[in-house]
Amino acid sequence: MNTASQTPTNIDTDTTVTPKNYSDYYNNFDMDTLLSEIFGEHVDDRLNAYMACCGRHVLDGRADNAALVHEDTKGNTTRMSFGELDKVSAQIANLLQSYGVKAGDKVATMLPRTPELLTVVLATWRIGAVYQPLFTAFGYDSIKYRMDKADTKVVFTNLENRGKFEDLAEQTKMVLVGSIEDAQTWGDDHYIQSMAAQSQTIEPVILDTDAPFLQMFTSGTVGKSKGVSVPLAALPAFYLYMRYAIDLREDDQYWNMADPGWAYGLYYAITGPLLLGITTYFNEAGFDATNTRDFMARHKITNLASSPTAFRMMKSSGVFDSKDDNVDEATHNDTNAKLSLRCANSAGETLNTEVVNWVETYLECQVKDQYGQTETGMTCCAHHALAHDCPVGSMGMALPGHTLVVLDNDMNVLPDGEQGQLAVVVSQSPAFYFRGYSWNEKQAFVDDYYLTGDVVERHSDGSYWFSGRDDDIIITAGYRVGPTDVENTVLEHEAVAESAAVGVPDEVRGHTIKSYVVLKDGIEGSEQIAKEIQELVRKRLSTHAYPREVEFVTELPKTPSGKIQRFLLRSLSAA
Repeated sequence: MNTASQTPTNIDTDTTVTPKNYSDYYNNFDMDTLLSEIFGEHVDDRLNAYMACCGRHVLDGRADNAALVHEDTKGNTTRMSFGELDKVSAQIANLLQSYGVKAGDKVATMLPRTPELLTVVLATWRIGAVYQPLFTAFGYDSIKYRMDKADTKVVFTNLENRGKFEDLAEQTKMVLVGSIEDAQTWGDDHYIQSMAAQSQTIEPVILDTDAPFLQMFTSGTVGKSKGVSVPLAALPAFYLYMRYAIDLREDDQYWNMADPGWAYGLYYAITGPLLLGITTYFNEAGFDATNTRDFMARHKITNLASSPTAFRMMKSSGVFDSKDDNVDEATHNDTNAKLSLRCANSAGETLNTEVVNWVETYLECQVKDQYGQTETGMTCCAHHALAHDCPVGSMGMALPGHTLVVLDNDMNVLPDGEQGQLAVVVSQSPAFYFRGYSWNEKQAFVDDYYLTGDVVERHSDGSYWFSGRDDDIIITAGYRVGPTDVENTVLEHEAVAESAAVGVPDEVRGHTIKSYVVLKDGIEGSEQIAKEIQELVRKRLSTHAYPREVEFVTELPKTPSGKIQRFLLRSLSAA
């Protein structure tokens, strides 16, 4: 590690009090100026993600600043400084090297939101390896597919998730976070024991901006999930979003509720805040409205990032409706304590007016809607720190450093007011970093355009409005689920002859998944078979992909060529 003294690169908080003019900043965007804003005179710190997100803060004299505040499921709080992360991540980095992990190799975790997860992420980056998230709700098939594609070298997991790996442990090194006895039972290395023998120093591996530091997978909207290798060139784009859309400030208590098993959590709950040298908060407990409010009150959260589903669940719970500040907190939880929110951010699907009004009334802050993809990160935002008009219900404006257009089927740019596919003009987008899928699973570019697959409309004020997708994607609780995977898994049940999956409107989740099932001859539908189908999908895919409703039918609507007409089933379900 370069131990030379570095000039602190602090965020200019003055500009966040009075937002900069969006048009001025967007039209005068300059990448060199942005890199200087982020890294000061040490622009080469961007060539190693660990240095960008931790190491440089230690060298800047901010080793004692809190990097992570973690609360476990029992309410116990752990704080880790950048200096502590520096030492512990060095030990894990040395451990990874002892396993033979090299620059470019994939290292995965299947862990809840814990300090161990964050430490492994930073350690992986430190040696130039690539971090691969595995969502804790994944079943065996989802895990195997991702590990096989990525040739994952090491997996860190806990006792709760260890059984999901079955034979997969034969092809990779397994490290168990838990007791020594549990590690021995599984034949795994023990996290604490293995780490403790390692040195607390290690030189970071310097790469180039095209080198990947994250190995993501799309949600599998059409067919199998596609690999997305996120290069170091993404760091400036992540900064732009955190700084100008989320408006993250030095004095913020920032909580991104998204799970780091997915892009929004990994990009903007881990990489983004640490890149800015600001504390991130982890709540290990699963979502519960009361716990969510208590957590925000306890930790005096000022800046919140979440999803429309979470906001809808907060609203429907009634937990946030009380504003009585005169409760005896010695005998009461934090439910009635006053919140400290300054602003809120939402991503995953469009916010409606009702939710926006509720947030302003009961959370007493402004919420901004933002749009992005696993491939691109966030590209279209309502910005807290850039002043512009943005009607409720829109996706926002183009993130600076990105040029967006709306295309027709012949790749012609459409005028304002007409619906077409949203595209990024690559040559005119200096902050855009996606260069294609990891294993060329799909051609995402036509000429100078990256095609998002999302149908939008641009208005004359520069705002974009989401209309839908060209495919049958289901967005449930903010997760994008491809119907094909659900259908194929349902077909594994011995009683099923045919299957189709569609999204059904739901007030809280946006949509839930419904399976239409044709059973084999001689078999009658029953509640037992329906439960077996649900459990099968839950186990093989994930908890968010299982059908909450199963309907048995005698046949599925199809085209003359035999393709399932899901739009007819959606119409039937909505009737």
